[in-house]
Amino acid sequence: MKVDPVLFAKALADETRQEIMKCLCCVWLSVNDVVDALGGKVNQPTVSHHLKKLEEAGLVMVRQEGRQRFYTLNQEQVTVCCGNLIQRFAPEYGKKPDCR
Repeated sequence: MKVDPVLFAKALADETRQEIMKCLCCVWLSVNDVVDALGGKVNQPTVSHHLKKLEEAGLVMVRQEGRQRFYTLNQEQVTVCCGNLIQRFAPEYGKKPDCR
């Protein structure tokens, strides 16, 4: 799945989505688990909205179990998107010796 770098950047631009992504690293959580992990500072409908945006950007994977959905960070997609941004906006990064 190829993600538009602008969609990726917009998904990352929100602090709440960044916090959700941290919570989802290496673990599968339900929406309510994410609400709890955020200490209740964000309500369930808001978390669901942010998870949808992250899903649209390919930054989370979703697993359906009965009526419940579980989410985890799509680490591979995050890595690919970051690499694409570097190639697009800093193509010489890492190619030249540091001339300090």
